[in-house]
Amino acid sequence: MTYLVTENCIKCKYTDCVEVCPVDCFYEGENMLVIHPDECIDCGVCVPECPAEAIFSDVDKEATPHWLDINRRYADLWPNISMKKSPLPDADAQSGRKGKEAELSPHPVREDIA
Repeated sequence: MTYLVTENCIKCKYTDCVEVCPVDCFYEGENMLVIHPDECIDCGVCVPECPAEAIFSDVDKEATPHWLDINRRYADLWPNISMKKSPLPDADAQSGRKGKEAELSPHPVREDIA
């Protein structure tokens, strides 16, 4: 089993979850975080830390095989993140907004603005 980051992280990118992860299995894109499914140890400490409530166990209905694929694909492309950073500027307004998947950027975080 693993935990996955889902749609509500898009355009929020709170990193409270990253700070508590004991195995540093989070990866950072331009406007979202993902969890590498092969590195996650299924401890669940990240779940209550996510203000956007975007992290689910792969057995939850919100964590569909589609989100497993997204997490796996981008974890292999984006850089690892292991320290807390500020969320995106409009994160509070974006949290909870439905239909954000089409706005997922496939690009890794830009270090000059991270």
